[in-house]
Amino acid sequence: MSTLIGLQCHLCQAVFPAEATYVCSKCLGPLEPIYDYDLVKKMLTKDVIASRAKNLWRYRELLPITGEPQTGFHSGFTPLVRCTRLAERLGIRELYIKDDSVNHPTLSYKDRVVSVAATRAKEFGCRVLACASTGNLANSVSAHAARLGMECCVFIPDNLEAGKVLGSAIFGPTILAIAGNYDDVNRLCTQVADRYGWGFVNINLRSYYAEGAKTLAFEVAEQLGWRFPTHLVSPVAGGTLLPRIARGFREFKQIGLVDGELPHIHAAQAAGCAPVVNALNAGEDYPDPVKPDTIAKSIAIGNPADGYQVIQTVRATGGSGTAVGDDEIVDAIRVLAETEGIFTEPAGGTTLAGTIDLVRRGVIKPDDSAVVCITGNGYKTAEVVANKLNEPVRLSRAFKEFEAWQESRRALA
Repeated sequence: MSTLIGLQCHLCQAVFPAEATYVCSKCLGPLEPIYDYDLVKKMLTKDVIASRAKNLWRYRELLPITGEPQTGFHSGFTPLVRCTRLAERLGIRELYIKDDSVNHPTLSYKDRVVSVAATRAKEFGCRVLACASTGNLANSVSAHAARLGMECCVFIPDNLEAGKVLGSAIFGPTILAIAGNYDDVNRLCTQVADRYGWGFVNINLRSYYAEGAKTLAFEVAEQLGWRFPTHLVSPVAGGTLLPRIARGFREFKQIGLVDGELPHIHAAQAAGCAPVVNALNAGEDYPDPVKPDTIAKSIAIGNPADGYQVIQTVRATGGSGTAVGDDEIVDAIRVLAETEGIFTEPAGGTTLAGTIDLVRRGVIKPDDSAVVCITGNGYKTAEVVANKLNEPVRLSRAFKEFEAWQESRRALA
């Protein structure tokens, strides 16, 4: 039984059928799914959740599909890692990494949102699954389309990291590398979606795609033993993730699965592409577009589609914004790897560097609990840190040479 009622405008509250549409025809506001929460409360209990497979569909009554899931059967339910060594270094009591860098099958949080969007695309009978992407989304759309046997076309900026291009190409999609940044690519894709009716997961299917992000919040609450953290720090690119994390926490509280105060949710961006943080600091409601200039390419979106919702959410939860430089991002990548054995891409480095900034500023206090969202895997963007690491020590096979090297180390100790 589906609990999905339809779509509702985030701004004017107008209600629409649950179709392949994403913009309110009355005020041009974004549309989001609405559910029969009384029915959800009866159907989705802790016992029911515990009985289900450990994937994102264990919360299916709060996801916008009408039939059976079509993909994502191994996506989601990623580790929530208690980081004692990193917490000690930062000077905070309770710190966790929500590690979507190991999400199945393409090692990023995008496998959550694509699982939902691709299922909905199949329900709508879409012939082509497509996206505009800074890399991770293209990887995920390509993989899930391959699993579903769907034709796939991904649009990317022409300067993406080689690892992310390869991470899409291996699944056999058509890849269109567009001269320009993500915002240029997205404008083109909007025109293609309108003309050809392809299933663009983050355009005409965006209302459904975005809901997949809520599952990260559901998992955090469940993995913490059915409680909320004090703080959660999320990266911000197009703005899909952060507002839906907040929505996920609110929904769990609404249906009675978790009690207590909702978390403060903070937005982390690279200083070279920080339209949302700039708006928060300036007291504005809408972000002014910027031209991206940062190593954190996966979150380098100068005109975020859901920027207004991010700003609303941060303020409503008592959160804040933090913008960090490229050197701080690289340092955070290394700190996370050296203390907790987790290798994140620059988006995750941005989130951790932002967390470090929030701790230093006293926004996150020593006795608070905090969850840091790591959304992608560092092996896709290894070139970012390659020249910042120690070179291998080169020795011959002779034991005497090793012995001399070891003695030299002792002498320096």
